[in-house]
Amino acid sequence: MKKTDVLVVGGGPAGIISAVTARRYYPEKEVKLIKSVDKGVIPCAIPYMFYSLKNLKENALGNAPLEKNNVEVIVDEVTEISPDKKCVTTKKGEEYCYEKLIMAMGSDPVIPPIAGADKENVFAIYKDMEYLEKLADKIKEFKNVLIVGGGFIGVEFADELSCRKELNVSLVEMLPSILSQSFDAEFSAPVKERLEKKGVKLLTGVVLEEILGEKKVEGVKLSGNEKIDVDCVIFGIGASPNTKIAREAGIIVNKGKGVWVDEYMRTSEPDIFAVGDCAGKRDFFTRKGTAILLASTATAEARIAGASLYKLKLIRENKGTIAIYSTYIDGLALGSAGMTEDTAKKEGFEVVVGLVEGVDKHPGTMPEASKVKVKLIFSKQSGIILGGQVAGGMSCGELINVIGVAIQQRVSLNEFETLQMATHPCLTAAPTKYPLIIAAQNASNKM
Repeated sequence: MKKTDVLVVGGGPAGIISAVTARRYYPEKEVKLIKSVDKGVIPCAIPYMFYSLKNLKENALGNAPLEKNNVEVIVDEVTEISPDKKCVTTKKGEEYCYEKLIMAMGSDPVIPPIAGADKENVFAIYKDMEYLEKLADKIKEFKNVLIVGGGFIGVEFADELSCRKELNVSLVEMLPSILSQSFDAEFSAPVKERLEKKGVKLLTGVVLEEILGEKKVEGVKLSGNEKIDVDCVIFGIGASPNTKIAREAGIIVNKGKGVWVDEYMRTSEPDIFAVGDCAGKRDFFTRKGTAILLASTATAEARIAGASLYKLKLIRENKGTIAIYSTYIDGLALGSAGMTEDTAKKEGFEVVVGLVEGVDKHPGTMPEASKVKVKLIFSKQSGIILGGQVAGGMSCGELINVIGVAIQQRVSLNEFETLQMATHPCLTAAPTKYPLIIAAQNASNKM
């Protein structure tokens, strides 16, 4: 039996930030981290390992932050948690006892129960360098690739793989349009156009029913009895929280939504915390369970847990999960935060919308100036911001983060109209035409 003060289970972004934060707030405590995958990867950059990054190892998730903060790293797999003994058991037969335990066990990609899903050349997106290196080598052998899923993972994979001229790339999505969970139609439509222009065959409103072939993939059967020839299928339809060990330990797990946690990431068991993909999420506005599995969300939760292990030194409660995303498709940057107009209306909110198109530098003739579109969604009665979307040049990556802060702080329409900002011809839109302000004014006119 081995002992430690703080034990972190999981070596992804949530686990790393949990351990580093624990060391920062409690430097006198010993911190150990157990991870099941020796060579991890930076999750958000996985699609770019197949074209943009010339060397897959450029996307390695190393141990440098842990080593720098004197966190011992153990490569093993936790198979059992014993809350009464305050110990965990590993696959190698070791037992580690703790004062505080942080579960950061992540998630696994969803592979639906489709006939033929066990055939050779069917892949999912695991956060494992060795697995992804094998996939990268195999892709060189293929001619026709089918990606299943029109969310961020599927769309980014389609964009990257379509850059490989030797590949014919198809994407199947059961919903009527791609990215529809995160963007309204006027933002997802340009992505569709760009992918199709690059040669991606988009099949929306279609269900994958069967993967055909003897031992290897030779084709697929889609709804409507349509069959197409493919020699590789990549599932990118989301992930499922790893909660099996927690459930077996008697820790309360939400219905399909991860381990139950309170505002400080504490589970139902004393001295056990959960963060990242394995932890349950509650929507920022409705408090309903939600399945937002993002590295940015995971690291925010990790900072709360790491600071709250022994004392609630600061009021750092988890106010709920804001669905905030950004992506980059064929030169077009997009971001979404909070509710879309469609989801807000489905939840019963009465909304007012501000929409503006402009340029992200001033004057618009400045070198590398890009068009930008901004949409802000406000509650019609209170004027509080509910969500926003952006599309255009690289500036959208930070514009959406400003919107995210505004949502978290429940900024009103009036406050947006009087926003004070720094502007510069090379860096931003003109102060007279700053898109967030003009979008707010556009909404104000409809109040």
